[in-house]
Amino acid sequence: MVVVFWFIYHHVNTRNSGGCKKLLQNRTERCCNMVFFSYCLHPQMRLSDDSILPFSAFLTDNFGRRHSYLRISLTEKCNLRCQYCMPEEGVKLTPRGQLLSTTEVLTLARLFVREGVDKIRLTGGEPLIRPDVLDIITELRKLEGLKTIAVTTNGMNLARLLPKLKDAGLDLINISLDSLVPAKFEFIVRRKGFHKVMEGIDKAIELGYNPVKINCVVMRGLNEDELLDFVALTEKKPLEVRFIEYMPFDGNKWNFKKMVSYQEMLDCIRQQWPNLKLLQTGHTDTAKTFKVPGFKGQVGFITSMSDHFCGSCNRLRITADGNLKVCLFGNSEVSLRDVLRSGASDEELLKIIGAAVGRKKKQHAGMFSISQMKNRPMILIGG
Repeated sequence: MVVVFWFIYHHVNTRNSGGCKKLLQNRTERCCNMVFFSYCLHPQMRLSDDSILPFSAFLTDNFGRRHSYLRISLTEKCNLRCQYCMPEEGVKLTPRGQLLSTTEVLTLARLFVREGVDKIRLTGGEPLIRPDVLDIITELRKLEGLKTIAVTTNGMNLARLLPKLKDAGLDLINISLDSLVPAKFEFIVRRKGFHKVMEGIDKAIELGYNPVKINCVVMRGLNEDELLDFVALTEKKPLEVRFIEYMPFDGNKWNFKKMVSYQEMLDCIRQQWPNLKLLQTGHTDTAKTFKVPGFKGQVGFITSMSDHFCGSCNRLRITADGNLKVCLFGNSEVSLRDVLRSGASDEELLKIIGAAVGRKKKQHAGMFSISQMKNRPMILIGG
């Protein structure tokens, strides 16, 4: 056990100097104390147990949450105009020169992976309209320690691009689909394209992605009447339909009456399938996952509003213009782009990242406070 403490302390103090040491000292000591306490309670723990292996103090916040999952927005542009994501009047796009370049995206990705990030999700806007998305995935695949590369897409270009994306190293796919009725789909996204999205889903299944995750934002008076139809999709297809509570962001006209809670959705589904079974999930998983016995796929619920999961949050976000957001619902951001372009060293970047992570709050402010708070529209965050 002494060896573990020495390794953690030595790992931090030999890799960092000056201000970084001072910034991390308290967090490192707290990490050691947590490890020692866990070991005392569970003496059967061994060095092979990942839960006691050293993790970057830069990516560990003041509540002991280790941030091993990074979401990088590749673009603010999108070929759809979803009501819950983008204001009806559109958004003012950041000038191209102020967005992260391919090199900058990969530089930041390497730094975060070196510090312990093992999953990166590419988001947008619509990430698949960025011309260099294949190059980015190809280079990410080369990073030692990165286990999972995922993408969240609206599916419009997926059928055409997916074979190359898979060859480049894409592991997981989330596809946004809020209605199974073509006319309603067009009303929600303010564009045509329903059949293209369905083709993308079928192509993902054909190429062996399992499960293919479907993100469905549920809004009262709009698509809550399709819950059972979405669940029925999982009977014969390896899908995980994830019902997402409607969340407030700038310009999406959120109000409490439009939100359908997790419990209400679950009650509705259980009326049709009373034997719906709760599945075991990982500690940092955001979805509460269920399965109808005998069905090939499953369903999940993202309960950000009615039952938050802040205590197990392991996510950080980088916006397309290079800002680090430590909380989806927080309005605090720090520009990594500006630091990069100033010629800062990795150590200087890590100091800024560590300070931002250290300021992360225990939990978000709650749905009503969030709805009154100034934040970016979802399309400018990246989900």
